[in-house]
Amino acid sequence: MNRFKTSKFKNTTPKIAKKDEWINNVRGGSFSSQGNHIKASAKLVAFNTEQAGGGMLGLSSVKPGSDGQWTVTQISCHSDLMTDMDFSPFDESLLATCSGDEMVKLWRLCDPELQQPSSPELTLRPGQGRLELVLFHPTSSSLLALGTTSSPLIWDTSRQDAPLAVLEQHSDQLQSLSWKQDGSLLASSCKDKMLRVFDPRAQLTPVQMNPGFISLP
Repeated sequence: MNRFKTSKFKNTTPKIAKKDEWINNVRGGSFSSQGNHIKASAKLVAFNTEQAGGGMLGLSSVKPGSDGQWTVTQISCHSDLMTDMDFSPFDESLLATCSGDEMVKLWRLCDPELQQPSSPELTLRPGQGRLELVLFHPTSSSLLALGTTSSPLIWDTSRQDAPLAVLEQHSDQLQSLSWKQDGSLLASSCKDKMLRVFDPRAQLTPVQMNPGFISLP
């Protein structure tokens, strides 16, 4: 008897939505950053849009309006390329964005059919250079993990003056961040092919470091 079960998903194929379920009038573009260029909450979809200089956020709803169509609107968020974005797990309308302009902004978004805010609810200026990554903490509504080009930061949005912690600098480009589900640990991947695990409450250096994936040319 084979102890390995055959996956029921091995022959599955994606189901492409019908054209009347597509969100049209979206201009994506090609951007170079380590973060996400599209994120969704329970009711909103946010994405980078093609615009000279970058910094423009596209916004639509998850579900179409009463006429069966999706409204797409744009918000000018940053003066440089928007490198990452993340919706709060505690508030489906709260979006954090970061950018090459070295700022993090928190936006209280409305339905796309309504007038969007002209300014962010909160602006953070870490002063650590270009920001590549932003990630909400999974269990604490005021905590953010930020990624500069080579170092992760932990920031309490209720204290805007300085980060709670500046974790050990990486030897190469920081590529991604991920919280453990209970928020006790933060993992990072780096272009040096090492995976690092931090306990930000205990120490600034990794509690574990192992070889990670191999980058292909």
